[in-house]
Amino acid sequence: MNTCKTPLDVIVVGAGAAGVGVSIALMDAGIENLLVLERNTVGASFAMWPKETRFITPSFPTNSAGMLDLNSIAIGISPAYNMRVEHPTGQQYAEHLQNIASFFKIPIREHTTVVDIKPENGVFLIETTNDKIWTKHVVWAVGEYQYPRLFSFIGSSICRHTATIESYAELNGDDFVIIGGYESGLDAAYHLARRNKKVKLIDRACPWGDKSSDPSVSLSTYSFERMKDPQFISNVELIPDIKVTKVKQSDKGYQVHTEDGRCFHTPTTPLLGVGFTGGHGLVADLFALRNDGFPLLTKDDESTKVSGIFLCGPHVRHGNLIFCFIYKYRQRFAVVAKAISTSLGLPADKLESYRQWGMYLDDLTICGQDCVC
Repeated sequence: MNTCKTPLDVIVVGAGAAGVGVSIALMDAGIENLLVLERNTVGASFAMWPKETRFITPSFPTNSAGMLDLNSIAIGISPAYNMRVEHPTGQQYAEHLQNIASFFKIPIREHTTVVDIKPENGVFLIETTNDKIWTKHVVWAVGEYQYPRLFSFIGSSICRHTATIESYAELNGDDFVIIGGYESGLDAAYHLARRNKKVKLIDRACPWGDKSSDPSVSLSTYSFERMKDPQFISNVELIPDIKVTKVKQSDKGYQVHTEDGRCFHTPTTPLLGVGFTGGHGLVADLFALRNDGFPLLTKDDESTKVSGIFLCGPHVRHGNLIFCFIYKYRQRFAVVAKAISTSLGLPADKLESYRQWGMYLDDLTICGQDCVC
């Protein structure tokens, strides 16, 4: 065990889009004594996507008007420019992140699992499967995809979450039930329909009918466009406003029971497109919680319960604002970097350039609407 008690300035946990992006901002702020810990490899969560799944947010090259590619995590870096792909696959984006990490020479330790984090004498003790490390600050940037929601109702454990599917081409059968009609469920329905599979898509609400302008709430235009595909129209039955309460397995397949007393039969394993639980479970005790169960944060995305630990990524919430897409949560990279660099006595002058690219250095004004003021 390699144990060093000299504290680092920052440890970032997670080397996905959030971890790599915030690390670049930290380095831009003048912080050199940092380390990124990743339990798999850089971009592993994206590499685990089904082969057919693509980004719902389009990529386009950066331009002189002060805009970033929606899927960019750093100033001057555009997946569209590098890959010439508008809607990259997960595997393509994982490779993109690996190239960025290499280009910026981010100190990343892969295949390192964090098993515990404890505040200790004004610093944090991070215990990994390999050693113990002390640090003054922690940025928790673990994503969601490796933490699928599996226990939503009775019998959900015998279903298969879309996050565990390597390719929709591997699924045998011609008749499917998908539970959950937001992006991941609809994506599964689309790819199965394109293979002329019959699909019943059940959702407790009606995402495809939501009138919100916030893509964190309603479906993306990319999804609506795919719903117009003739094979989707002929093969997918949309069943809204029905809550699934139980799934049972029988000799003839599976029975999907709903709250209104209906029962849907399918010979194939029902698929779950019900989302993810988030990756902050290990550090949940270091954060107070909002009424909706998300971590309560300061204006700098720091824990209100334990100072020095920050949250970065799709689980960040401020008021009614949901930062669950890359182009949303990247706005907070400079906020976190400035807060940490200031506490270390660094000027963070370079972060001023983030303003022109629509990234925030000041706290948000929350207006209660589906926008950032």
